[in-house]
Amino acid sequence: MLKKIPHLCLLLLLTACSSLNVHQPIPKEYSIAFSHPEQSSLGRKYLKSASAHGGLSGFFILNNGLDGFYARASLIDKSEASLDLQYYIFRQDDTGKLLTSHLLRAADRGVKIRILVDDAASENGDQQLLTLSAHPNIQVRVFNPLNYRGHDHLLRLAEMTTRKSTLDYRMHNKLFIVDGAVALFGGRNIGDEYFQTDPQSQFGDDDVFTIGPVIQKLSKSFDEFWNSNLSTPANVVDPALASSESLEHFRIDLSKDCERLEDAPGTFSKTNSASNLVNGLLAASISPIWASAEVIYDSPDKKDVEDDHMTGSLIYAPFAEVAKATHSELLIVTPFFVPGEDGMVLFKELHDRNVETSVLTNSLESTPQLAAHSGYKHYRKELLALDIKLYEIRASLGNAAGSGESKKLLKFGNYGLHAKQYIFDRKKIFLGSMNFDQRSLHLNTEIGMVINSPDLARQEAERFKRLTDPANSYQVQFRNDQASIQGRLVWVTKENGQRVEYTDEPAKTIGDTLKTDLMSILPLDDEL
Repeated sequence: MLKKIPHLCLLLLLTACSSLNVHQPIPKEYSIAFSHPEQSSLGRKYLKSASAHGGLSGFFILNNGLDGFYARASLIDKSEASLDLQYYIFRQDDTGKLLTSHLLRAADRGVKIRILVDDAASENGDQQLLTLSAHPNIQVRVFNPLNYRGHDHLLRLAEMTTRKSTLDYRMHNKLFIVDGAVALFGGRNIGDEYFQTDPQSQFGDDDVFTIGPVIQKLSKSFDEFWNSNLSTPANVVDPALASSESLEHFRIDLSKDCERLEDAPGTFSKTNSASNLVNGLLAASISPIWASAEVIYDSPDKKDVEDDHMTGSLIYAPFAEVAKATHSELLIVTPFFVPGEDGMVLFKELHDRNVETSVLTNSLESTPQLAAHSGYKHYRKELLALDIKLYEIRASLGNAAGSGESKKLLKFGNYGLHAKQYIFDRKKIFLGSMNFDQRSLHLNTEIGMVINSPDLARQEAERFKRLTDPANSYQVQFRNDQASIQGRLVWVTKENGQRVEYTDEPAKTIGDTLKTDLMSILPLDDEL
């Protein structure tokens, strides 16, 4: 029916509609996080561990994508009371379907589940997640949803453009909380590329396995978003999809898909026991690192807080305080790097105090977002003039060390960076969902944690060293050029053990280079 309506007419109809953000009463048991971890097996185990460390919380960083998948699947299976999931992206691809199947089994045995997802980056098929809300033990909400529920890219872009003042603000948070006792936070969304199972695209990222007192603050942040007027129940977003009939059909299709995946020989989905690391964490035979930490995050109404229209919290101010207090070294890992005016002021201050700053970001050949790279291009020479060491990850890694990638997938040459880490003097580390770009700083809501742990900071600094090895990255350098007053950039790397220097920016295709050059002309920085 919709296909017969001209795009323009349909767009006018959609933008004329009132917002879907209808606030409805929430059943009491779903309005706040589960607050009695001592009533679950996981809770009793981790409360006992935490009590021996005097108010500190425990942290363990999972760099490997498959460990992130197994951790979620295993924790869902061990849950007894509650599951809270908050994600920018929750794909219904292979890994997404398998985790959805685990969620349904948990709900069937009585676990109360809340799922909060953003709406901007959903693809055809992802909307099936809304069907879970027909289950009596599952509630699904969508943050700042579009009126248009289809997946015509032109119509989605058109609505985003015409309703830019409201739809430009997205929920980029990633959070997974089990029984109020254990959490995973970091940069990973739910999807094959984030768990590094897709040969066509693998994103190096992190999950932080977390226990202890900070869980209460993480749960508080989830509740703020869940109860926000910007979070709309699935049955309001799409009543037909969130019906019991849809759930019945979805169960049948999901069961077939998961049976196919689990029967495939040598597949990652064969068993959760494939990760000895995850099993050790869950059995408490592997100990986390104990440290004090501060949870920092944006309020759901970030735009109004920034504009001083309401009180709330913003992530950048406390983050910048820690960064400005750095004495000798700052290491930054960010997939998208568009510093903007505030960022350049920060880097100049650090330079003036002789703080050595090094940044690892995506190269043109590895980035999944050409637009973000087009914004980053503007800053390279200025950054290098401040003596910042600038590294760009290669799509084809020389070795897998530190990448989270399996040697099997290494040969495909489709690696990309998605982790977000900031290491201060090798004494503190910030981990979370925040990129160092204008979208994360001003448009998207973000969450993260500053952890006061020299052990974690040194551990991840060593990983930074492995990823910036010349076989794995390009170091961007400035060369004076007699033929050009402005000088030029070069990209230095190693291939087959030999030093190589590129005078043209490495890219997978000339088309990517042309698109990025074109976009770099446009005034897009505030959106990147």
